[in-house]
Amino acid sequence: MNATNRIKLSVMFFLEYVIWGAWLPLLALYLGDDYLKFTGGQQAWIFNAFAIASLTGMFFGGQLADRYFSQEKFLAFSHFVGGLSILGLYYVKSFWPFFGLMLLHCFFYVPTLSITNAIAFANLKDAQKDFGFVRLWGTIGWIAASWPMLFLPKGSVGMIFVFSGAASLLLAAYCLTLPHTPPAKNEGSSFAPLEAIRLLAIPSIAVLFVVTFFDSLTHYGYFFWTSPYLKTLGLPEKWIAAAMSIGQVMEIPAMAVLGWFLKHLGWRKTMTIGIAGQAVRFGMYSLGTPDLLWLVIGVNVVHGFAYACFFATVYIFVDENFPKDVRSSAQSLFNLMILGIAPFASNSLWGWLKDSGVFKIATPGGTEGFAYHQLFLVPMGIAIFAAVLLALFFHPPKKSEPVGVAELPGEPLPSEPSPMAAGG
Repeated sequence: MNATNRIKLSVMFFLEYVIWGAWLPLLALYLGDDYLKFTGGQQAWIFNAFAIASLTGMFFGGQLADRYFSQEKFLAFSHFVGGLSILGLYYVKSFWPFFGLMLLHCFFYVPTLSITNAIAFANLKDAQKDFGFVRLWGTIGWIAASWPMLFLPKGSVGMIFVFSGAASLLLAAYCLTLPHTPPAKNEGSSFAPLEAIRLLAIPSIAVLFVVTFFDSLTHYGYFFWTSPYLKTLGLPEKWIAAAMSIGQVMEIPAMAVLGWFLKHLGWRKTMTIGIAGQAVRFGMYSLGTPDLLWLVIGVNVVHGFAYACFFATVYIFVDENFPKDVRSSAQSLFNLMILGIAPFASNSLWGWLKDSGVFKIATPGGTEGFAYHQLFLVPMGIAIFAAVLLALFFHPPKKSEPVGVAELPGEPLPSEPSPMAAGG
């Protein structure tokens, strides 16, 4: 039975991340000058639909799945509505309908990131042993989502929403075959991230929280800029998503060696390596030319290490260094930053820079171009600043010492399950 559950849960994670991986890498290209011609500000709001949903949808979905509906049925309903809304994006071409449908999709999709984790933990006999294996299929799903574009003619980027919608509707039906996972009592706080803000009274957590914000600015800049940039260097549209998936491919070996990094280098050095990977990538982007296209694509191998060594390490740090009565609240606090606050600020920043005219240039042909080489010095500089900030001011406890939870004012925080940040 456990082997059957592992297979079912692996398929669940595969389709869960096909949905997201199908549209996110090429969204900026589709919204830009070659297709919908949205302004930088409009593009920022569309990207921010996911961040907005992370602030509302997680709470909404968690409450319903915890208290009223079995989790597999709530997952099926969410993917049915989310699938129809993402399919609708293939047909709409104006900003407000597009933004509305994207917001609706994200509102129902974002809660499923945590609910799929909850279903897996509830139905695996040995979650500590088996969860990594079944969750790995989510990364494989993200990678697989990039390949259908290779078989479509030029100008077919809008099909990303058809692929995503089809996967969502397929998963909606498949969820009805998942193991029954009844609602559980929610005995903790109604919204743990708000309570968890008190954890910022701990200096090491405050520093890590600020550094997470700056690293996330660069992380989401990758999705905002990479697809249109690769096209300007001459990479055919149908190859862009596959080229970007190199980063997710590298997540697999990066996660495999993460334990070695943590054991031999410790928290601070491992996280600093993750942030430095962002700086290396954007530094290479700033030097890119059509002749160096292969190197611009190849440098995305650092994406896997940038994600594993920083973002995955943050969650491991919280899990290993906080007592159980505050651990879930701390996870919620960092999820609020990584999936909500930071991407909203990041997309707003990059959208403003796109519209500001600061990096617009005249090309030899007399048309208006974009100074990508100068632009990429901005995220590179932010990453370097974050790495220095972490190296100088983050002082994690030794292995035998817990984080200074005793420093927190008042009673221990209640515990509540929280989602893990996911996706490339």
